[in-house]
Amino acid sequence: MRTYQGSCHCGAVRFEADIDLAQGTVRCNCSICMKYRCWPAIVKPESFRLLSGDADLTRYQFNTRTDTHLFCRHCGVRPFGTGNSPRWGDFYAVTVTCLDDVAIDELVNAPITYLDGRNDNWHAAPAETRHL
Repeated sequence: MRTYQGSCHCGAVRFEADIDLAQGTVRCNCSICMKYRCWPAIVKPESFRLLSGDADLTRYQFNTRTDTHLFCRHCGVRPFGTGNSPRWGDFYAVTVTCLDDVAIDELVNAPITYLDGRNDNWHAAPAETRHL
């Protein structure tokens, strides 16, 4: 477990999160994850702290409106989102490529769990993952 510092591209949104990248990350084939190639680490709410930029975040919800997709209104980067699922309960989905102090080796070695969100089969990997 390590505390990472993260931000959007312009720096208006800054956060820190306690993440164990060795526990894995997620890639999904649902409609929104496919559009912006989402690659998050899932963390509990107590492991995430927004340091600045709440007023700079724009919120987007669709379908069941269970998850909140957040992006910086200035630069458009999506540093994290929030949600609730049977698998994780309440969670933050921290975009690992928005971690400012993560080493490339940490990203390369972080396990990835693939989710078949396109078919609402959240506990199985899709048949094809190379594009994710």
